[in-house]
Amino acid sequence: MYLNRLALTDFRCYASADLNLEPGVTSFTGANGQGKTNLVEAVGYVATLGSHRVATDAPLVRSGAERAIVRAGVTSADRSLLVELEINPAKANRARLNRSAVRPRQILGALSCVLFAPEDLALVKGDPGERRRYLDDLLVQSAPRYAGVRSDYDRVVRQRTALLKTARARPPGNRPMLSSLESWDDQLVRVGAELLAGRLELTSALRPLVIKAYAAVSGDECAVEAGYRATHLKHLAAEQAEPAADQEQLAGSLRAALAGARDAEIERGVCLVGPHRDELDLRIGELPARGYASHGESWSLALALRLASYELLRSPAGPSGGDPVLMLDDVFAELDGERRDRLATLTSSAEQVLVTAAVPDDLPAPLRATRYDVSGGVITRAG
Repeated sequence: MYLNRLALTDFRCYASADLNLEPGVTSFTGANGQGKTNLVEAVGYVATLGSHRVATDAPLVRSGAERAIVRAGVTSADRSLLVELEINPAKANRARLNRSAVRPRQILGALSCVLFAPEDLALVKGDPGERRRYLDDLLVQSAPRYAGVRSDYDRVVRQRTALLKTARARPPGNRPMLSSLESWDDQLVRVGAELLAGRLELTSALRPLVIKAYAAVSGDECAVEAGYRATHLKHLAAEQAEPAADQEQLAGSLRAALAGARDAEIERGVCLVGPHRDELDLRIGELPARGYASHGESWSLALALRLASYELLRSPAGPSGGDPVLMLDDVFAELDGERRDRLATLTSSAEQVLVTAAVPDDLPAPLRATRYDVSGGVITRAG
């Protein structure tokens, strides 16, 4: 799979841009703040309907414009697609697939990509929410139907939390809203078990890929581990580190955990049980990576997570049946020479690689092919 065209209108700093792209390595160089990252952000948005930099759509629209438009031409082994997204911060976004109007969620799977970026260090050093998002974004790319599961689960948690907050504000004998809480419990159990099963299967598939990628990037055979910690199990008498991906059993454990946590949830006004409180447990040796890994180890592990994602998505069972587009956003400046060379060797054989760097000298030799200069939102082919 590769991107053959990327056209932007009022996206970030670009009033207008239109690029024809080919398989192989394409690099974008220029000083910081000139628009390089905006290009890979736009590609990532087409693939995931989200930005790796911001949580809302408003910053994606150029200052003074009402909306932004991203068009992407995608070529894969058996089809060519034109994906168009209209980003409207004040109202619903719109999407078109081969000129036909569709719901934005229906374009998921049209483009598969993996992005390495400086923000990836938060996958190791950041809060558990960063790692949950990593899992869920990859889950949606692997199987787009999980976009609906994820959305439904978030809605249930919001509604249930609102009820718990209302109940907390009332005296114990005057909490009629608790009768409707049981209905939301049922929905949390149903949707939560489905999301949890998907995450567990994904973690199981990722584990050997992360271990292999860490050794390849770092050159270190130090043992690394990636496991899923279902925190609701602490409410149960028989605690497991990682349960089986059996949806029926997971539903039973969630229901038991909800019953055990009911008083605490009302007292705190917070939903204490469910996948939204779980953790992707990353370890180097016997110690948690967060708080104990060195800067170099943290970078190697973050890169290993992305490389593992790439290998998972490029497998024959992946959504595209081929290589996803691989994007490296200004990561080489953060790496020492050995890690640069290893990462370049590991990634240069991908069907399509998009690379950004502040200066051409930051690019390892295998990634110096077609190059564009980016300055002030203007893209020009380098001689």
